[in-house]
Amino acid sequence: MASDQPAPSAPVPPRALSEAAFRDLYRRLRDRARDGGPQRRGALDRLTPERVAAAAAEVRCGRTVSLAAAVETRRGPDSPEPATHRMTAPAPGETGAPGLVFARDRFAMNVHNDVDSHLDALCHVLFDGELYGGVPASTVTPDGARELSLDLARDGIAGRGVLLDIPRLRGVRWLEPGDQVTAEDLVAAEAAQGTTVGPGDLLFVRVGHRLRRRTLGPWDVTRSRAGLHPTAMDFPAERGVSVLGSDGNSDAAPSAVPGVGFPVHVLAVNALGLHLLDWLDFEELVPVCEQWGRWHFLCVIAPLRLPAATGSPVNPIALL
Repeated sequence: MASDQPAPSAPVPPRALSEAAFRDLYRRLRDRARDGGPQRRGALDRLTPERVAAAAAEVRCGRTVSLAAAVETRRGPDSPEPATHRMTAPAPGETGAPGLVFARDRFAMNVHNDVDSHLDALCHVLFDGELYGGVPASTVTPDGARELSLDLARDGIAGRGVLLDIPRLRGVRWLEPGDQVTAEDLVAAEAAQGTTVGPGDLLFVRVGHRLRRRTLGPWDVTRSRAGLHPTAMDFPAERGVSVLGSDGNSDAAPSAVPGVGFPVHVLAVNALGLHLLDWLDFEELVPVCEQWGRWHFLCVIAPLRLPAATGSPVNPIALL
């Protein structure tokens, strides 16, 4: 019997971008970001109180949906050093003891791994000896980051989230590892979904990574994963978005730029001052958006208070 589900797409070969062309793109996007004047918190400065209030006013049904995946504690090809969760109490025999007993646990993780949902701070990406805005990379020290750290997001991130579903646009369940999303894909997804990305928005791009992982099992994403082509970064730059997130890590592998393994990270974080959200999960959000016929929502992100950190695990919440 034929399945009513569309078959996975064949990966689109990476459109190669020379290092010289990439550096031209980097300088153009960096200069565009600087043309807006000093931005203390990078693109988060576009999240004005008026825009946050407008996003909150669009909440209709009160439905909340997590955009985070469950933290991975099992070793696998995409999690060679998984998070650890260990119970520290109660001790054996204490569960049946009379009186008060507390259950306690301890949690540890590598924040910038390849499976858990996390936020990248602006100090995360060093390129040619600089951070975003020309801040010297030497401000990242063994004791933590002195500039552009996670502390910029200590009051949380809240605004209008917009989900662009690229597998839905192409009529497939997911993009195959190695496939790349173009700026034209993003524009076409807007039109197909009847939505528009605007200034201050939190842009989320679905490539179907989580659905593929659940269906076929984990794989080595350091070698092959779907993501954005570097030239697609013209889209968030032109629209003036504040945050970029994906159910991958936004970068495709293999990279389209020889010698630059994470070109989208460089362009997003280092050139444009965008906080990145990596390895999210949109599989619960998509059917809710389809049910209500809208692909935008209030999104609230609360990173941990780690003043000198380069990132944090997060559980973004969409409110429709």
